[in-house]
Amino acid sequence: MKHVFLVEDDLRLAQLIEQFLTQNGFKVSVLNSGETAAETILKVNPDLVLLDVMLPEQNGFSICRALRSKFANPILFLTAKDSDFDHVLGLEIGADDYLIKPVEPHVLLARINMILR
Repeated sequence: MKHVFLVEDDLRLAQLIEQFLTQNGFKVSVLNSGETAAETILKVNPDLVLLDVMLPEQNGFSICRALRSKFANPILFLTAKDSDFDHVLGLEIGADDYLIKPVEPHVLLARINMILR
């Protein structure tokens, strides 16, 4: 069972994603702020990180930068930040993919499965 670590401050969205991924065979851990995200992810070492950009305490770009030199597994941004600048920045700092919310659940699942291949 692959382990997905979701960092998302929208509690309802986090719950929906967690339920959907669990129903599709994933173990899911959720954190609702960026404050301890990088340290927690490094301790847990999940197979994939789903990371929002706009988080309380520390944004997703900072978390990605902190993780990338120490964390080899995929990072996928899932965010409402839809500018080309943010998209390119996310990929340049080390994300493996960048999806813009709202995203259809089956598209999210397909992207996760593709990245984990």
